[in-house]
Amino acid sequence: MTFQITVQPSGHQFSCEADETVLTAALRAGIGLPYGCKNGACGSCKGKILEGTVEHKAHQQRALTEEERARGMSLFCCAVPGNDLVIEAREVAGSSEYPVRKMPARVASIDKVAPDVAIVTLQLPANEALAYRAGQYIEFLLKDGKRRSYSMAGAPSLEEPITLHIRYMAGGLFTEHVFNAMKERDILRFEGPHGTFFLREESTKPIVLLASGTGFAPIKALVEHLIHLKSTRPVSLYWGGRRPMDLYMNALCEQWAAELPNFRYVPVISHAFPDDHWTGRTGYVHAAVMQDIPDMSGYQVYACGAPIVVDSARADYVATCRLPADEFYADPFTTEADLAT
Repeated sequence: MTFQITVQPSGHQFSCEADETVLTAALRAGIGLPYGCKNGACGSCKGKILEGTVEHKAHQQRALTEEERARGMSLFCCAVPGNDLVIEAREVAGSSEYPVRKMPARVASIDKVAPDVAIVTLQLPANEALAYRAGQYIEFLLKDGKRRSYSMAGAPSLEEPITLHIRYMAGGLFTEHVFNAMKERDILRFEGPHGTFFLREESTKPIVLLASGTGFAPIKALVEHLIHLKSTRPVSLYWGGRRPMDLYMNALCEQWAAELPNFRYVPVISHAFPDDHWTGRTGYVHAAVMQDIPDMSGYQVYACGAPIVVDSARADYVATCRLPADEFYADPFTTEADLAT
């Protein structure tokens, strides 16, 4: 059975099979609904059901609370229609600009830049290139049918090999392999590009870039894209970690701050040890932004990293700092634990 889905306020329509999710059908039709993890953990695809009913597949309760469901909200990555639907969602222009492809890649290098962070460089087949927007991600296709997502850490304008920042997670299906078994010249398969976390270039608002841990990867791509555009928009980058070693490309950020006239860099450490000799900002990175920019009513925020950081920033910036809710763009980095139900 096929259902018809209408998106408001755009009026765009697409068909959805009875056994597929609203998001899957929308992407197939080239409709740019926002999304992140596609697994019901991050909440990026949340929208409202105006007419019709859906059943939700397994998802994290924090991504869609009972109170939100009572208000008609839905996670479109997990919502399967029971009849024709009218939904309310903010469409993202340009999200389907580049085709999603399945490609092989050879591991060109594995660089351990911190005890728990590896930068993996991929070499694509000769005469092949992946077209994507800075901030998007790829999904590795594992042998058991599972997938693991990683953001590309470079802007496509640089025409450099694809690099990924991979954090070690004890017991992680893919990261255990990366840190303990993977070798240069190994062949991996991936699908991409995915995601709607990329720069809204039509805006002239000042930008806050908020990163925690390896959430720096797509933020780095955004900065490089801004440099490519020769953007004059003021940019403030806040990068948080538990200890200074977690800011594994701190020197690059300091170089940006020294060379770019409208760029400010604020590193924030939450759990420094005495022998770290840390003299910079301390505490939680999202709170540091609030201290420095109490009124965000004229800003855009791009946040990436641990879900707790992204969720806290979204809630506090909108409620306390007057940030317009539709000017908060996020890519929470969900883990296997986040995806578990």
